[in-house]
Amino acid sequence: MKLSGFKFDLPNNLIALHPAENRDDSRLMVIHKDTGKIEHKAFKDIVDYFDAGDVFVGNDTMVFPARLYGRKEKTGAKIEVFLLRELNKEMHLWDVLVDPARKIRVGNKLYFGDGDLVAEVIDNTTSRGRTIRFLFDGDSEAFDKIVETLGETPLPKYIKRKIEPADKERFQTIYATKKGAVSAPTAGLHFTRQLMKRMQLKGIDMTYVTLHIGLGTFRAVDVEDLTKHKMDSENFIVGPEAVRVVNAALDNKNRICAIGTTSMRSLETAVSASNRLKEREGWTDKFIFPPYDFKICSALVTNFHQPESTLLMMACAFGGYELTMQAYAVAKKEKYKFLTYGDAMLII
Repeated sequence: MKLSGFKFDLPNNLIALHPAENRDDSRLMVIHKDTGKIEHKAFKDIVDYFDAGDVFVGNDTMVFPARLYGRKEKTGAKIEVFLLRELNKEMHLWDVLVDPARKIRVGNKLYFGDGDLVAEVIDNTTSRGRTIRFLFDGDSEAFDKIVETLGETPLPKYIKRKIEPADKERFQTIYATKKGAVSAPTAGLHFTRQLMKRMQLKGIDMTYVTLHIGLGTFRAVDVEDLTKHKMDSENFIVGPEAVRVVNAALDNKNRICAIGTTSMRSLETAVSASNRLKEREGWTDKFIFPPYDFKICSALVTNFHQPESTLLMMACAFGGYELTMQAYAVAKKEKYKFLTYGDAMLII
């Protein structure tokens, strides 16, 4: 497949600037792979499509306030530092993106808050990337606390509005427990306690993998030949509990539904030779695009994504290229909301 096959026009008025008032009131487009039928539902109706013994797999990563605003020493110029990846806990060494990049050089000191936090730039990694060391004496717990205080919820730049207090809670799934993501696994944002209770009463199981979402998930594909695109690596864990629950369901011929593309990538990175899930931990740069043979899941929940994104490519790989792109055309016509705070689709 070629990159140009995933082009479509996304009008600004379809990009959700705020989430639905209640998480599970988002709209849900249901796409049936076998018949091509497309249905329009509310997210809370998802329970109707699954039976006792089926398993949902969510990503339990937790977003941290990765966007820091500070100033340069001497000049006092305003700067933005986006925390990407912690390289060394003891030394408080981080890979970051900086803006404006041309003004931030190796050796510069950066000040955050009222001098509560100071960092030194120690390396250039890419045009906007830097490695910085925070000059902080406390342990990692104290460091996390100060980042919580000074940092801002890292909403994507396409949400063109100021951050609001509600974003801290809404840009997080209700089952987030493992801190480390710079963006939320958006398909999971639609789940509520009430919905999960209804799933439980019906006998639908929920288990979790962890993939700490970096900006690589959203990095633009800039090659027409998709086989030449390289994903940034992201840290993931498929633990013993997920393996037990998923494999038991597969053995019983029940269905596995990935809640989001990051859950799907984690599962597909941890497939055994016998097409079962195995425990795995490390880094994944798995890039899924059509055609692709999925080994674990027979259903996928995902939001509506940007044109030419790796997320759209995975949705097309799972739902079939023609049907998924047709569904996107329907979504535009029916005024579904797109991207992070938007509506969802269920492909079954």
